Amino acid sequence: MSDLDARLLAAHGRDDRPALVTLYSEAADSARDAQAEGFYLTHAYIFSLELGHPAAPALHARLKASGREE
Repeated sequence: MSDLDARLLAAHGRDDRPALVTLYSEAADSARDAQAEGFYLTHAYIFSLELGHPAAPALHARLKASGREE
């Protein structure tokens, strides 16, 4: 298990949603393919919407740019 995986699991265990936005964004940035990037970005975006997090517009823009929303 990678350090990032461990940090994601720990944040889920604590229900630390602000950390999940950051960690899923980090995972998207380091994803090895477009499918994984989209998966992680989607999760980051959903958590950001739930929180009214300031990263939500940028995450949404990234999803749109990658063709995840028409």
